[in-house]
Amino acid sequence: MDTRAEIRDFLTSRRARLTPEQAGVPTYGGVRRVPGLRREEVAHLAGVSVDYYNRLERGRATGISPEVLEAVVRALQLDDVEHEHLRNLLHAARPSPLRAPRSRARQAVRPTVQKVLDALDVPGFVQNSRLEIVAANALGEALYADAEGDHRLTLPFSMPHFVFLDPRSPDFYGDWSRVARNQVALLRTRAGRTPDDPELLALVGKLSTQSPHFRELWATHDVLKYRKGPKNYHHPVVGDVEFIGESFDLSEDEDLALLTYTYEQNSPTAQAMTLLASWISPAVLPSS
Repeated sequence: MDTRAEIRDFLTSRRARLTPEQAGVPTYGGVRRVPGLRREEVAHLAGVSVDYYNRLERGRATGISPEVLEAVVRALQLDDVEHEHLRNLLHAARPSPLRAPRSRARQAVRPTVQKVLDALDVPGFVQNSRLEIVAANALGEALYADAEGDHRLTLPFSMPHFVFLDPRSPDFYGDWSRVARNQVALLRTRAGRTPDDPELLALVGKLSTQSPHFRELWATHDVLKYRKGPKNYHHPVVGDVEFIGESFDLSEDEDLALLTYTYEQNSPTAQAMTLLASWISPAVLPSS
């Protein structure tokens, strides 16, 4: 991944979304030929020279001080996730000895983590930072499994691939547009941390080639860190279900997170989960 181009495009996209009114920049009623702020306006707000900011936006400002970075962050009104993303990009752009990108070993889920998953009475998953489900309990697998299949997932199960390339996806998600935006923003955040991850680059390349909507969202350069949020699905067997999804980092597994989908007792979703459990574990019929 061209880190300098990533810095340029990220900063350009943040400038474009910030209006002069939001930044407190006077316009004097003139005609503006660019969306959002101009480079010189950002430089003025950050208290740096226009030449310095131009070099920064081209990814060439090596050795940027924490104070200057903080000033640019304030000028562009970046949130915490965007701030961290910019810092990661600048770090990745530093000159370093040439080395071939290394494939990251696929992490195995520890048996104790699988036991935790299996002990949950709600859908549970372990997901890596490329948004692949690498382990799940029975309810979790049944939630995403094809109704015509055997209720099991082929792991790893790529969520971005499912969202953008599986024809079942638009009917499955209650708010497909929001899910699609979040998936891309999460991948973009990951790309800022590990721009040389060949598996991530291959995934982004495949989705960019095969999904115009993914390409459009990828070009926004939005970033996101997910911790908690609503999940609304339309399951082909049990119908509409609503969860609160939560993410927990696994302390001994840097690349993995535990996801749980909880729901209210005695709710329609609770009834649907009882039905889903019976779908994957039908009662044993008495022998004749």
